[in-house]
This record gives sequence, structure tokens and C-alpha cells, in this order.
Amino acid sequence: MKILGISFGTQNGNNDAVCKEALKGAQEAGAEIEFINVFKLNIKHCTGCIACVKSLMTGRGNMCAIKDDFDWLLDKMLDADGIVVADPIFEKGGTGMFHTMTDRFGPRMDRGNNLISCKIAEATGGKAPDPRILKDKVISYMGIGGSDWTTRVQCDHAMHALTPMWKVIDNDFFKWSKGIIMEDDKMARAHQIGINIAKAAEDFEKAEYQGEDGVCPHCHSRNFYLDSESTHAICCLCGIEGDVVIKDGKVSFEFPEEQIKHAHDTLSGKFIHGDDIKENEGKLMETQKTEAYKARVKSYKDFIQSSVPVAAN
Repeated sequence: MKILGISFGTQNGNNDAVCKEALKGAQEAGAEIEFINVFKLNIKHCTGCIACVKSLMTGRGNMCAIKDDFDWLLDKMLDADGIVVADPIFEKGGTGMFHTMTDRFGPRMDRGNNLISCKIAEATGGKAPDPRILKDKVISYMGIGGSDWTTRVQCDHAMHALTPMWKVIDNDFFKWSKGIIMEDDKMARAHQIGINIAKAAEDFEKAEYQGEDGVCPHCHSRNFYLDSESTHAICCLCGIEGDVVIKDGKVSFEFPEEQIKHAHDTLSGKFIHGDDIKENEGKLMETQKTEAYKARVKSYKDFIQSSVPVAAN
């Protein structure tokens, strides 16, 4: 059993320490451990070129057009039985580098897309995606903040686990934590998160979410898109639609049972989303063949070009 720790913070800073404390807990629970600070790596932003989708949907495996260290990191993640992430809280949410990792997962790591690709490869004699992508995995997140600006980070972090359908065990955050290394109660919590992820990885079938209950009973999110004229709401994480209600002074989120099949972290929801994308991509491809479309693209291209820095002499 192997647990991988990934830090998105300053080398040898708070995030590294919190991540390593969790790894101590995992090791104590019997896990082999490995640690990575992403700033040791060269990871570029996703460009939205959809080369990954094209390769998946044509039976050519799972590929990314960008050549950097991301595939090395992904290989480490796929090899691990469980992952624990420590991420500084920026502007209430995850860091830019964390979002870059989430973007690079994107449709490429979506479990639904990879299952469809396997069927295409089988039917055409093509190349199937790496089978490790479809392996069940557990993951935990820790956000470390210097103030109380923390209200979006849990949703940001869990978005990463949504595409591959990895099971979130802990999704915690630590506010007012500039000196967290010397705060024994918070470090003890990080240590316990490490123990929890190791135990979950050891027996996935019995693994359960260990964090505090959120408001959404399906994904534990506390973040919602609210209707300004009714109680209707959409969970910002799993996408379930329902109503926010107050009972006995407590806020809760209620939704019809059939909404579960639309949730973004279920296979049924992913297949619905896949069909929607397929339909709209098809419409776009047909539109792109028209002279009117080509003329409009040319008009914007001719109107103005991007400014670029002047090369240093």
C-alpha cells in the first residue's frame, strides 16, 4: 500500500510540513510513503486544445499534447493507492497550480470518457487508456490559510476528485494557520488525516468520508448557486438541483431522488454530460464548415492581434 503526499506550497514551508505530518500518520498506519512538491516540476497550463478528447474518442489511448512533467506526476498518482494533498489557500480557494493540475485532469481523466474509450478501442482494435485510470482510489485534501478567507477551498479541492471519481476521505482546511507547525492540535489533525487515508486505501470497499458533513447530503459541499427569486439551488460541486430549506433553525438541501443520476460524480451523470458534449461538438463541427463561420473568424483575426513583449536585446 502506497500513499503519495503532494504539496502545492513553498518548499520547506507550512504546506510541506503539514503534508509530511500526514505522511507520518500514513506510515504509522503501515503505508509506504512518497512526497512531491510540485514546484520542483515543470507543469504548464492546459490550453483547451482537446487533443486528449480526440485521442480518447478515436481509440488512440489517453494522450496530452503538452510535453512537460505532468505525465510524470500523473504516473506517480496512478501508482499510489491513496493521495493526500496540502495546498495554500489563495483568495479563499485553491492555488493556481492546483487549478492547473485540475485542468490538466479535465476530460482526459474523466472516468466516463475513459470507459467509452475502452469500448471504442475494443471495437476498432485501437489502443485502450491506461487501466490504472479506472482503478478506484482514495484522496484527501488539506487547505492551509493565513486568515479566515477559506470558504471556497473545499469545493475547489473536491472538484479535482470529481472527474476520475476518486473517493474523498477528508477535505479539511486550517484557517489562521501561519504558524501551524507550532500548533499541536492542527498538526495532530493532519496526522490523523494521514492515518485515515492509509486505512481507506487498505480497504477501499469500506472506505467512507471522514470529514464534517456539509450541506449537500450527496457530496458534502457547502457551496451553492442560489436562485434569487425562490429556494431553488444547484450544488456547485456535484451539480444536483434542489431546494435550500430551513428546519429547526438548520439549513439543509433537499432534492428529488432522480437527481442522483445527473450528479457530476456518478457514471450516469458523466454519460449524460458526454452525450451533451458530443451533440454540441457535432454542431460546432458542422458550423465550422460554413463560409459564414470562416468569414466571421477571419474578421476577428484581422481586427486585432495579441500584444507580445519585445524580446530583450
